[in-house]
Amino acid sequence: MTRFNTEVRTATGRNLFKDKKKKKGAERSSDTPSAVRLGEHGRYQIKSGRLSGEYVARAFPKPPTNARGMIAEARGATEEAAIAALHDVIDAREIRRTDDRRADPKTGFPVPSTEEFVEAVAQVTLSRPQRAMLTALALADNEGLSEGRLASEAGYKSKASANRALASAGLLIASYLSLEANPGALTSEHDGMMFLGCRGQQTSDDDPGNWILHTELREAVLTAG
Repeated sequence: MTRFNTEVRTATGRNLFKDKKKKKGAERSSDTPSAVRLGEHGRYQIKSGRLSGEYVARAFPKPPTNARGMIAEARGATEEAAIAALHDVIDAREIRRTDDRRADPKTGFPVPSTEEFVEAVAQVTLSRPQRAMLTALALADNEGLSEGRLASEAGYKSKASANRALASAGLLIASYLSLEANPGALTSEHDGMMFLGCRGQQTSDDDPGNWILHTELREAVLTAG
């Protein structure tokens, strides 16, 4: 009789401990991060889910990219609310950036900030010669570089090839930052350069002037290294 009661009590004890472990596990599962949901908004990738009991949405540069780090974050009562709040944060950020752009004194073109150029240079796919030209121009500061010197820095045999590559880089950056030229402003194969900088003073009929980067882009290129 005593042995039977002992066995019953022992079995009952085991069941009680099992129940407690299950409850504890269930409590922990409520804080377990949910699967990450992917989306897009403008030029950014959106990642959302439940983290530490809260719904969180975060914006990152779209892959593939060399850019790192989070762009913006928002929280909400639901995942959808967090995503909607993040969209508002991103839209407000873009409006602020656009309003803060200065006007180029020569062209009147709105010049993006250093922050915008840093993001764009890291995000767009530029060739090695294109990056070499941007770096050379950044180091040249306000003096800029002649077409011949620029072609040599990037390893091009012709000035025309270098100019086309540089203009292409300008168009890539402009597309990423949603920049638009004034109607009728794009008239030659060098048009993409207007998004990067301008021509320096022409010293002779045979010299069109040096290419000079916008100050903000120079700072961005040197920051990116």
